[in-house]
Amino acid sequence: MVKGKFSIDPSLEAKMHQYQIVGRAAPTNKNPTPKIYRMRIFARNVVLAKSRFWYFMKRLNKAKKSGGELLSVNELHDTSPTKVKNYGIWLRYDSRTNTHNMYKEYRNVNINGAVGQLYQEMAGRHRADPGSIQIIHATTVPDDKCRRDHVLEMHGDRLKFPVVRKIPHAVKKLRTTFKAKRASTFVR
Repeated sequence: MVKGKFSIDPSLEAKMHQYQIVGRAAPTNKNPTPKIYRMRIFARNVVLAKSRFWYFMKRLNKAKKSGGELLSVNELHDTSPTKVKNYGIWLRYDSRTNTHNMYKEYRNVNINGAVGQLYQEMAGRHRADPGSIQIIHATTVPDDKCRRDHVLEMHGDRLKFPVVRKIPHAVKKLRTTFKAKRASTFVR
C-alpha cells in the first residue's frame, strides 16, 4: 500500500449501480428517424450496462450494437441515501425448467442496495444466474402498500431492538489492560 493513500474495502462499496441509457437503431435511408428508447439498467459497471441495453434492444426492435447508436449514458443516484425505504421489484428470471415472474420487497437506504439484495437472494434461494434475471420495474413502496411479512415487521413507531450484550464500565481506578478472568457481559 502506498503511504498516504487509502484503499477502500470493496465489500463496503455498492455492488450495483443504476444507469439511464438512451439509444436507438442507426438512421438508414428506409428509416431516417428511428424511435429513441430510454432504459434504466442495473449493472456493476458502465460496460455491463451498455451490454444489457443492447441485449434488450435486440429483443425489442432487432437493433444490434453494430447497427445502432447510444445517445447518452448517465448514472442515476438516489435523492436521500440516508433514509431507509421500502423497495418493490418486479422481475423475470429463467430457471432450469421455465421462465418465472416475481415480485419481491426489500428495505434499504438506496435502490442499488435493494437490487444487490435481490441478486444475492435469487442466487441463494433460486440458484438464478445474474444473466438470467431481468428487472422489469423497481420503485419505492409506501408502508401501507407493502405485502411481504419481513418488510411489514419493520414498520411502526414502537419498533425497538434489545441491547443483548451491554458491558458495564468498571470504575476508572479498577480498569486494567489485562485481566485474569473473562468479563461478564450479561446484565440483569
